[in-house]
Amino acid sequence: MPDEPTTSTTVFEMKRIAYFGGTFDPVHNGHLTIAREIVKLFELDKFYFLPAYHAPHKPERPPTSAFHRFAMLCLATRSEANIAVSAIEVESGQRRYTIDTLPQLRNTHPLDKIYFVMGADSWAEITTWREWETLLLNFDHIVVTRPGYEIRLDHVTDAVRERVVDLRKVDRIRSKTDIPDFRIYLTDAAFFDTSATALRDDLNDGHLERDNELPTEVAKYIEKYELYR
Repeated sequence: MPDEPTTSTTVFEMKRIAYFGGTFDPVHNGHLTIAREIVKLFELDKFYFLPAYHAPHKPERPPTSAFHRFAMLCLATRSEANIAVSAIEVESGQRRYTIDTLPQLRNTHPLDKIYFVMGADSWAEITTWREWETLLLNFDHIVVTRPGYEIRLDHVTDAVRERVVDLRKVDRIRSKTDIPDFRIYLTDAAFFDTSATALRDDLNDGHLERDNELPTEVAKYIEKYELYR
């Protein structure tokens, strides 16, 4: 009598993945602090920096070339176990809106939980983003506080405010049980006081003592290619 055929069942485990959007011009130690602390707080499987080719909401100043910014991020994260860099927006070669990028990422990870990370400065101007309410109501977001920025809620709609979950003063989410619907999480787990704008200005003025705010390999890269001079 022939053996009974065997069947195999593939079990897919949902992963938690965060994408931190921005220009990262340049990436500094504050950005890395955010990544490490968010990985711990949300028990993430992966954290990606998501450098923009050119952020649509910053039209007044052309950023350093996407190639240099991507290269610096790769140098800054190459020894990080759970932190990497996504090239999806850089490779597009054009300005992209977050409302276009996040659906693409969701299609890439249809079985996973996707979070979009933004700083308090981005949250303050969120109503200027394309289709901002649709963006906030249909994806999970993590808003990271920083000195000098008050996290306001009066500039968004009631529907958005109802999705806010305040995790400030919380150092670890103990359960991976996901809250239904999409939420906007506020956290102060990665409180830092480094400004990329001020850093660029100081590097331009020759104040290289600010190098201690940069990952070592990034500082060497900036010096080698004479960036921000």
